[in-house]
Amino acid sequence: MYGYNNKILLVDLTKKTLEVMPLEDELLKQFPGGMSLGTRLIYEMMPAGTDVFAPESVIAFMCGALNASGAFMGCRYAVVSKSPVTGGINDANSGGNFGATLKRSGFDGVVVKGISETPVYIYIEDGKAEIRDASKYWGTTTTLSLEEALQEEIGKKIVAASIGRAGENLSYMAAVMNDGHRAAGRGGSGAVMGSKKLKAVVVAGGKGPEVANKEEMVAISKKVIDWQKNGPVKPFIESFTKWGTGASLESSLMTSDIGIKNWGGSYLDIKEDEITNLSAMTMDETRWRKKFACNACPIGCGAISGIKGNGIETEHAGRPEYETSGAFGSNLLNMDADTVNYCNHLCNEYGADTISAGGTVAWLMECYENGLFTKEELDGIELTWGNQEAIREITRKICLGEGIGKILMNGSVYAAKYFNRGFEFRNDAGGIELPMHDPRLAPPLARTYKFDPAPGRHVKGGVGPMSGMSPPEYKNNPDAFLEDDVRGVEVSDVKASLGCCEFTGPGYPDGGAWEYYNAMTGLDLTAEDFLNTGLRTFLLRQVFNLREGLRRKDTFLAERLQGIPPMKEGPLEGITVDVEKMGDNFYQAIGCTLDGIPKPETLEKLGGFEFLMQDLAAIQP
Repeated sequence: MYGYNNKILLVDLTKKTLEVMPLEDELLKQFPGGMSLGTRLIYEMMPAGTDVFAPESVIAFMCGALNASGAFMGCRYAVVSKSPVTGGINDANSGGNFGATLKRSGFDGVVVKGISETPVYIYIEDGKAEIRDASKYWGTTTTLSLEEALQEEIGKKIVAASIGRAGENLSYMAAVMNDGHRAAGRGGSGAVMGSKKLKAVVVAGGKGPEVANKEEMVAISKKVIDWQKNGPVKPFIESFTKWGTGASLESSLMTSDIGIKNWGGSYLDIKEDEITNLSAMTMDETRWRKKFACNACPIGCGAISGIKGNGIETEHAGRPEYETSGAFGSNLLNMDADTVNYCNHLCNEYGADTISAGGTVAWLMECYENGLFTKEELDGIELTWGNQEAIREITRKICLGEGIGKILMNGSVYAAKYFNRGFEFRNDAGGIELPMHDPRLAPPLARTYKFDPAPGRHVKGGVGPMSGMSPPEYKNNPDAFLEDDVRGVEVSDVKASLGCCEFTGPGYPDGGAWEYYNAMTGLDLTAEDFLNTGLRTFLLRQVFNLREGLRRKDTFLAERLQGIPPMKEGPLEGITVDVEKMGDNFYQAIGCTLDGIPKPETLEKLGGFEFLMQDLAAIQP
């Protein structure tokens, strides 16, 4: 098919074998790439009930369908595996240059199983691959220095999807890093790599596959640019081009969209003269060094910062994203930009998810405040709210897996179970610390957080964080937003499969992703086909979890985030969210039972599920 290499690289690290698997057009039409194709492949290649760190466990590095096609903002790739945190499907994705370079190297994805006896990396160039020794890099390099060392070793420009110390230590919050500061961060994909002794997948690009209609691709791109420069989204685009995701931090503080004091506080807990401290506008005044844009992105929301102090001096740090500034900032009652930049840089260098790392520190702080841990148990750290030195030191221990960090590196829920305390202060969805958008402000997010097969993600389908600005009669009524919730899932899951950035929501005119895909492939898919692909992807991820034994009773969203009990002051005062009603509505609307089991007629209508119908028949409520 046009736009694809039409082949996947299969790697067995136990046997040290490399095989090429062809991709049939019909499979790509149903599961076009990214998390859809990745989930489809590991579903068949990994037996049900496989331990996440077993040799039989499979991890897939999948190009988004639009990677390397010339489509603006179509750069994201997916890392798909079973999650060590949830025991279900995990599909983390990242931008930067890895996805496009992997596709230009000759493959549409890499699927890895087995366990190497010694550390290795996979090198791919011009449709050829080999397994190389990585022993000298194991435990000795940061993610940025690894890319530099590999480039020197190989002698040409490369991009690596790699793990740092967190992945080597099998930390449940270990991310897969690329371009120094871009992360497929959530759910522990880096730990799966670490368990296989796989340090990196390294790619060197070439020309890339041919598209069906290059002229049409260019015409669509011109429409996208015109939309961004002259359409109603112009102010949004300009803001994110200049300041990135951190531009909205101040307004999020004032509305309590962002986490404050382990989700138990409001802007009333923050000094008035510190409200602007962590916004990108403020931090860029002294730290901004240069712009960073992902492959084929006209927005370029990223930036490289310079930081100095607390033992770190670098001109190559990634600017903290909104999520990171909230996780290491307001949620810890820390409004010190130096500390946020320090923690962000540590997590990037050692490959840890900033959201889960910050969320775990917030949980421990509230535990400490309530006398559940002593200073001695925390390696002598006085972990009080806003204590900058303590935040930096506990984060360092988490990133390196030292001292109490050996437990904390697996997240707050793991730590609560290990120590058998602090359950009342956990703020997670399905074991994943929550991102910095509050479902009490945007109630539809509660459904996404709890009932997506990969829980606790603000970038999953649904109505999304922006619903917090909707009228109360809409956002507080599960019946009112149901249709938009379902449509949001359909659009989000297919866009993620195509490799589209979240900013294509405002950044594309209506139908942009669908038009790009048709122009790339030469297909003539309808709007209904496009939406069906999204729903097919969601339901496949759902069945994966069902096959692993997960049921609706196993889903979880912290009561505090549901407003149980409701806040007594601040913007969220008195709000309680009925997430179970949302779940009932959603499952029925997408053709599932109330337990979330897809009905056979639903799958038959969508097509492409013949391979799992026998599994579905054996799944009981």
